[in-house]
Amino acid sequence: MLKAAWAPYTLHFRETAVTSRARMHTKDTYIIKVWDSADSGCVGWGECALFRGLSAEDTPHYESVLTEVCRNIGFYVENGFPEISSLRFGFEMALADLKNGGKQLYFATPWAHGKRSITINGLIWMGDKHRMAMRIREKLDAGFRCVKLKIGGIDFNDEVDLLRHIRSIYSPSEIELRLDANGAFPPDKALNYLETLSRFGIHSIEQPIKAGQPEEMATITRESPIPIALDEELIGVTSSADKARLLSSVKPQYIILKPSLCGGFVEADEWIAAAQRLHIGWWATSALESDLGLAAIGQWVDKYEPTLPQGLGTGRLYTNNIQSPLHLDGEQLGYDSARKFVLPELKWQD
Repeated sequence: MLKAAWAPYTLHFRETAVTSRARMHTKDTYIIKVWDSADSGCVGWGECALFRGLSAEDTPHYESVLTEVCRNIGFYVENGFPEISSLRFGFEMALADLKNGGKQLYFATPWAHGKRSITINGLIWMGDKHRMAMRIREKLDAGFRCVKLKIGGIDFNDEVDLLRHIRSIYSPSEIELRLDANGAFPPDKALNYLETLSRFGIHSIEQPIKAGQPEEMATITRESPIPIALDEELIGVTSSADKARLLSSVKPQYIILKPSLCGGFVEADEWIAAAQRLHIGWWATSALESDLGLAAIGQWVDKYEPTLPQGLGTGRLYTNNIQSPLHLDGEQLGYDSARKFVLPELKWQD
C-alpha cells in the first residue's frame, strides 16, 4: 500500500530577491515523500514548490489539501490529483523517483547520468543601477554569455542607462540580453517602453504587462519591436484547448515554462506540444525551488535536448539549500551522479 507524508521547509535568500511584484527574504516550500508499506526502504522524494503571491493555488487551505492527498495517496494515484500545479509537480516527482528506485532519478536523461551539461542564463535581480551593474559584471566574469535582467522595479530611465552602458561594452553578438518585466509595464505605455528598449539589441522580454489581458497582450506581441515571451500568462490555464487558444490568439514568440506553476511536468509537455505546432519557441525556468525540484526540472528539460539557454540558475540563491549533485561551471549546469542529496531534518506531517 502506498503511503505519503509532507514537511514544510523555509529557504533563506543570501540577498533580498527583488522583482516588480515583491521583495523576498525567504521562500516556503514543501518536501514530500512517497513509499510502499511493503518496502519502506525505497522512498520517492518530491517538492511541492508553492510560490506565494504567484501560484494559482496560494490559499490558506494548501496544507490541508496536502494532508488530504497524503492520507489518501492511493486514491489520488488511481483517480488523478487535484488541479493544483505545485502539488502535481511534487507528486509527479515523488512517484517517478519511487518507480526508479528512490535515487532522485525523475527522468533518466544523459544529464541525470552526468554525461552532458545544460547551458543556462545568468539571472540579475533588481536593485539600484550600480548594484545591478556589479551583478552583471560578476556573471560575465563567471563565463555567462546570456544574461537575464529583472526590470520594472527601479526608475525606467535608470534601467535604460544601465542597458546603454552594457551595450557600450558588449555587442549583441558577445552578450545576449533577456529582460523580464514581471508585468510591470502599463498597457498604454508598454509599446513606447519596448521601442526604447529595442535600441539595445534585446533578445526577448518576458511578460511586459500583467497576465489576464490577452487582447492587450496580443496587440503588444503583434507590434512590439522585441520578441515577447509569455510567463505568468500561462499560470492557471489547464485544458489543452485553452492552451492552444491562448497561444493562437496572442501569438508570442516564446513561452517560459515553470513546471511547478504551469501544471506539473505532464502539462508542461502539453504546452511544448502546443507551442511547437505554432512554431513558438520555449525555454524552462525554475520557480525558486530548492535543488531537489531544480534537479527534476533539469532532468526533464534535458529530454528535449535544448539549444537555448535555460533559466535554471537559482540553485545558489539560498544559504540553506538542500545539498545535491548539482554543480555550476560558468554557464554550464551539471549533475554529478556520484554525489547524493542530503536532506535536512524535517517535521513530517501525514
